[in-house]
Amino acid sequence: MKKILLRLAKNAKESSRALANLSTEKKNEALKKMAVELLAQRDAILVANAKDMQSAKRAKLSDALMGRLYLDEKRLEAMSRSLREIAALKDPVGETLREWDRPNGLKIRKVRVPIGVILIIYESRPNVTSDCAGLCLKSGNSVILRGGSESARSNRAIIEVFSRALESAGISKGTVVNVPTTDRKAVDLLLKMDSEINLVIPRGGEGLIREVSEKSRIPVIKHYKGVCHVYVDEEADLAIAEKVVYNAKVQKPGVCNAVEALLVHRSVAAAFLPKAAQCLIDAGVELRCSAQALKILRQDSRFRENPKVKKAVSGDWGKEFLDLILAVRVVDDLESAVEHIGRFGSQHSDAIITRSQKAAETFTRRVDSSVVFVNTSTRFNDGGEFGMGAEMGISTDKIHARGPMGLEELTSYKYIVVGEGQIRE
Repeated sequence: MKKILLRLAKNAKESSRALANLSTEKKNEALKKMAVELLAQRDAILVANAKDMQSAKRAKLSDALMGRLYLDEKRLEAMSRSLREIAALKDPVGETLREWDRPNGLKIRKVRVPIGVILIIYESRPNVTSDCAGLCLKSGNSVILRGGSESARSNRAIIEVFSRALESAGISKGTVVNVPTTDRKAVDLLLKMDSEINLVIPRGGEGLIREVSEKSRIPVIKHYKGVCHVYVDEEADLAIAEKVVYNAKVQKPGVCNAVEALLVHRSVAAAFLPKAAQCLIDAGVELRCSAQALKILRQDSRFRENPKVKKAVSGDWGKEFLDLILAVRVVDDLESAVEHIGRFGSQHSDAIITRSQKAAETFTRRVDSSVVFVNTSTRFNDGGEFGMGAEMGISTDKIHARGPMGLEELTSYKYIVVGEGQIRE
């Protein structure tokens, strides 16, 4: 296995050298071919995905994982559209970030360059295969894709389609490659290949990301979990707050930018919580409430004996439920909300609902998350929603990349220094 993987990594490295110098036009041509072929071969991809879904059902995967794994015509069309959007984006490779002249006449430029070879390790979602392949190609990087065993057939079918599209565009198949085994030892071996692979990006649960980070000899960009908060301020528009909280929890609960904890200012809690709770419970959400939040809800006959309204335990604060479960706490003020987020948050996505410019400014300054929202849903922390076409993931690191990772985040830089015979004294 080691020899096979080393050859795969060396081929990817060789392909990355050619890809780094490929014209924007050539890369865009390949992306458009990939988009077309994805739909042209939809039947084969959907058959492969159906087999993965059957295996996942027998293995009793969670509803959240099953939802991530599933493909249909609509999702394939979205994947194809994303590839075309990436093709339409500005090519970051070769962009001059800064230039200046030195007193000795040297001219210095700081220029974007590809990272090289990127290893992506991920779970379930076959759309990640497409998004990562497209973003890496446009940013001039070769990519080695290692999806989970639950999506092996789907990923293989998608990458086979892309390989044919790349070949027809005159680009090496080594540019986008699939790890040919689901054996977990393969990951351990790849993580030691720091001479061939330049960067690792794990996408999945906290356990996977920690394991990769601990074993890798290669730099890792990661997020451990998405413990996202919405704080409803004393000057919130409660209609907006209800709409945002519902969207952030219910629209897609099994993803990292879904809200996991609701914080409500004590002065609006009695007016806001019963109405918001009813909407959430009607959607199947279980509320795990602080003592004060529980007291407010129990005063309403609708919630007195409702099994969806429970007392929170200490482990509910800071937990990534990835399900229709929401922790709810009443806080004394904005300062208390910020302190709670600082203690229990994961620096992923946090939001404030308020009509106060001062409160919004304080919140956005004090909350140290990759994305901080004002009067809108945490679900917008997404590369596609940011106009990046797609994303490699959402980084909660602070070095190199933070937040949604698009094309620019998949580049590094180099300095070009031009002189006229100057020598250093």
